[in-house]
Amino acid sequence: MSAATEVLRRTALYDQHVALGARLVPFGGFEMPVQYAGIIKEHDAVRRHAGLFDLSHMAQFVLTGDGVAEWADSLTTNAVGSMKPYQARYNLFCNERGGTHDDVLFYRLENRWLLVCNASNAAKMWKHLNDRNHRSDVRLASRHGEAALIAVQGPRAVEIVAPLCDIGSSNAAELKYYFCAEGSVGGVRAVIARTGYTGEDGFELFIDGTDAAALWQKLLEVGRPYSIEPAGLGARDMLRLEAGMPLYGFELSEEISPPAGGQGWAVKLNKPAFVGKEALAAQLTTDDYARIAGFVLEGRVPARTGYPVFSGGEPIGEVRSASIAPSYGNRNVGTVLVPKAATAVGTPLEIEIRGTRHAAQVASLPFYKRAR
Repeated sequence: MSAATEVLRRTALYDQHVALGARLVPFGGFEMPVQYAGIIKEHDAVRRHAGLFDLSHMAQFVLTGDGVAEWADSLTTNAVGSMKPYQARYNLFCNERGGTHDDVLFYRLENRWLLVCNASNAAKMWKHLNDRNHRSDVRLASRHGEAALIAVQGPRAVEIVAPLCDIGSSNAAELKYYFCAEGSVGGVRAVIARTGYTGEDGFELFIDGTDAAALWQKLLEVGRPYSIEPAGLGARDMLRLEAGMPLYGFELSEEISPPAGGQGWAVKLNKPAFVGKEALAAQLTTDDYARIAGFVLEGRVPARTGYPVFSGGEPIGEVRSASIAPSYGNRNVGTVLVPKAATAVGTPLEIEIRGTRHAAQVASLPFYKRAR
């Protein structure tokens, strides 16, 4: 079936998006809201108050069995077996050449592991996991499209979500960053995680799809005094770029390795073996690979993904992500994939936009970092 005739799926919150007047676009095989009231308004709500996101298009895989940690460590660049109970950890799956198969999050729960993959890589990752699993002590189950994921992000997120949570004797407000708990939120059974993809504090709530609509409405109602706004994929992309977080297919790909994408810190070469280890070790040793760097355009003309990048009049790379950055003086920013020699902060660049080269310079990532 061609992309033009692909039958798009709908998350459990589709009707809520329609009722809120969202503009829906195809993304990762689903009809997803790109914006509601406007990308800038939604961005500002997350930075100043709180934003409510439907992330139910993300792939959720449940891993069970005594061999999960050892098996997962043989496939991923970061450590899995050393995770503490109820810890979350960023990780990457690589191909044999060191390119990135996907970047993911692992959550270690009481009797299972939750693996969250990018929506666009759901089918690829499901095949990859099953093709690599020859163990009787590792069992895989997909909840992609059945389970829901709702995120509340922003400086008021804790005030909105924590009072709705029941996690036994603990308080959700005291959850550490990149940890989670099992319990309920708004009377709905949930895995409550202190994680996010916006550069702000907040929670990601993993629930059953049948509970999603009621919880969404509850969060909008409770969040109203805190100026919560439903936010779409447009604001999410702007927020993550400001925060220097990679997006698969842009800063990471089958050709762009974790070190090249700026995620070398998540490559643990002290692990005995994992897919792509030899290629990554060689890459890190030679240190001659093209890599991601931030940039700021000097003018007001925006760049776009794929635009060529020049230095000293010679083509050296391309733009990978680009956006206006409201949290960075409303300047046009983005990422480029360029040789190491062109990645020093302040290095002058030129970006060709519709046939004209515009001055830019390398800038440090992230463009935005919240006050703790």
